[in-house]
Amino acid sequence: MGSLTDMTPDTAFTYELGWIPVSPRLAVARRISLALVYLIVIAVVVALVLIPGVPTWVPVLVAAIAVVIFIWLWWLIGRRVRSFGYAERGDDLLVTSGILFRRLVIVPYGRMQLVDVQAGPIDRWLGVTTVQLHTAAATTDASIPGLVPDVAVELRDRLARRGEERSTGL
Repeated sequence: MGSLTDMTPDTAFTYELGWIPVSPRLAVARRISLALVYLIVIAVVVALVLIPGVPTWVPVLVAAIAVVIFIWLWWLIGRRVRSFGYAERGDDLLVTSGILFRRLVIVPYGRMQLVDVQAGPIDRWLGVTTVQLHTAAATTDASIPGLVPDVAVELRDRLARRGEERSTGL
């Protein structure tokens, strides 16, 4: 690392050996969820059209705003999914996420109390899962979404084994 003048705020989020990214299928799962939520927005616009006395411009304005927000969220989901990454080091696990508000969580293996794998119906359909890490301090809990099931199970088992090995001295 260079001098303090060479450091930027992003320096805190760099990892020399590189981050392991999550599956791009996570973006598909999140976009499907977004589309399902937008079915409600479509129903609201249709209701506004059918309600007598509502000026024509109201549903048009609501629909236009909804389309702009939908396109922005669609794009944002892709960026957000690409921001997720994790790295296993000798004594701890690093998990990073975020675009505007970046986050780096470092979880020492010896502090892990529980590692579980979760997947909702859309995630299961697309073959992605989330590995959730729990520690004694709630603020250091971390999750790694968008892992394919085989990778998630291997990571869960590896983290649980490392946590068990390192917690024996506590």
